Amino acid sequence: MAQLQNKHILLGITGGIAAYKAPDLVRRLREQGAEVRVVLTAGAKAFVTPLSLQAVSGFTVSDDLLDPTAEAAMSHIELARWADLILIAPATANTIARIAHGFADDLLSTLVLASKAPLAIAPAMNQQMWAATAVQENIETLLSRGVQMIGPESGEQACGDVGYGRMSDPTEIVQALIKKAPEAKQDWQGKTFIITAGPTREAIDPVRYISNHSSGKMGYALAEAAAHAGAKVILVSGPTQLPTPTGVQRVDVETTEQMLNAVQQQLPNCDVFIGCAAVSDYRVAEVASQKIKKEQNNQPPQLKLVQNPDILQQVASSEKPPFTVGFAAETENLKANALRKLERKQLQMIVANDVSQVGLGFNSDSNNAIILSKDSEQSLPTMSKHDMAIAIIDAIAKRYFNTTAN
Repeated sequence: MAQLQNKHILLGITGGIAAYKAPDLVRRLREQGAEVRVVLTAGAKAFVTPLSLQAVSGFTVSDDLLDPTAEAAMSHIELARWADLILIAPATANTIARIAHGFADDLLSTLVLASKAPLAIAPAMNQQMWAATAVQENIETLLSRGVQMIGPESGEQACGDVGYGRMSDPTEIVQALIKKAPEAKQDWQGKTFIITAGPTREAIDPVRYISNHSSGKMGYALAEAAAHAGAKVILVSGPTQLPTPTGVQRVDVETTEQMLNAVQQQLPNCDVFIGCAAVSDYRVAEVASQKIKKEQNNQPPQLKLVQNPDILQQVASSEKPPFTVGFAAETENLKANALRKLERKQLQMIVANDVSQVGLGFNSDSNNAIILSKDSEQSLPTMSKHDMAIAIIDAIAKRYFNTTAN
């Protein structure tokens, strides 16, 4: 399930340059199942139009305190009753000050006072303004009232300054809201995932090895998403530079055989297995005990390769196989090759992506893919691997729980 399913989120947009990110924020909130209504301040309309926000939200944008089309001509009462959560992004120093001190002289500030819904704020301003004593005191006031503060981030700003004050990325804002929502952690309660991630390394000699370009980012994102959805997650990881996601049990391995052994040890209690690791299909038959010296032979060494065990196939064909999901990293004939792998390895689902696309797949932060099963297909457009992981876990949930219910 989407992790903000049926949540009513009221998005307040104020007059900062970061308002240009608002349509993307609306889209990402809706991807997680939320209904989004937008309130614009007068200053915000200088940066983003009501029409564009209406197009992405599906609702008329509000900007007047007294609205003849609203219930009793009072938008702040109607919207205050509707909202499950109020999110202000970007939140300027001026808006933060007015909310901290209880002003109610426009629609946004008035509905904050009129609503019992939780309030989340994503500040955005010049780094010197963010550091100002008055702003920090207002932030402390809001925090003391239980307001959720998302960001800001440090970096280069529109004015040319560098420092804290940039609004958090829309994906980070959405994830911060998801982590705050108690309902988001119920889907997979009591279920165990084993997820493999990263590359494997097959030694040639003590200093050289065969490997691939996998960074592990997709597998780690899947582990984080599954854990956040309530599952117990065991992440069997090849060599990476990534931190272990919160709440995830990590088992480090190096070779394909080590990865298989680690998976088999955990398999009896596994409900869902996701083979996301880019394992080496072959290993060197005889690993040199010492570094191979170039001067020992003017010709390059002849390496005899032998086939590694197929972890995914062994899991899918085990005595009591879990719900098994594979990945297919292809450079051509994406769908056809993935469907053959799905059938050959007896998988319930496979995620196929084209790693030949520049800026996507291996070592990148973004990807696009097709999720395939024997009787379904779902295309995932280009998005962050973080968002893709959530979409994949959601797709697995729909099929897993439908299958087990029947």
